[in-house]
Amino acid sequence: MALKTKRLTLRAARQTDLDDLYRIYSDRRAMQYWSTAPHDSPARTQDNLDRLISSAKQQLLYFVIEKDGKVIGAAGMHQAYEVGFLLHPDYWRQGIVTEAMNAIIPHLFEATSAPALTADVDPRNAASIGLLISLGFRETHRAQNTFLH
Repeated sequence: MALKTKRLTLRAARQTDLDDLYRIYSDRRAMQYWSTAPHDSPARTQDNLDRLISSAKQQLLYFVIEKDGKVIGAAGMHQAYEVGFLLHPDYWRQGIVTEAMNAIIPHLFEATSAPALTADVDPRNAASIGLLISLGFRETHRAQNTFLH
């Protein structure tokens, strides 16, 4: 199963995605506001990839974002009713995550019993905050010291 948009294919992760995902997860810019440090080896990314592949066997809720045959990011529900997204910096500010999430969010409501969706974002990440607001999210609270950095 895959979701298709005008420019993107949103699909389950595959073992062949390792190199593309490592390029994203090892990029300091992409990981600047993430909850873990940039990956220091493909083996670290393989751990994530193994979890993505395994979880998709049960139900596909977290997708790799493919554009022109290349994996450029990931997005979806990564834990109970919480969504997230990560995109390689070469593709920032092109509306890609908005396009992906506009396909993923309706799918999540159809595929789960989620009464609502949440997102956790570093308050310094103005681009992601703006994107979430444009998708209909609103700030409900703040917490301190929840990220690695």
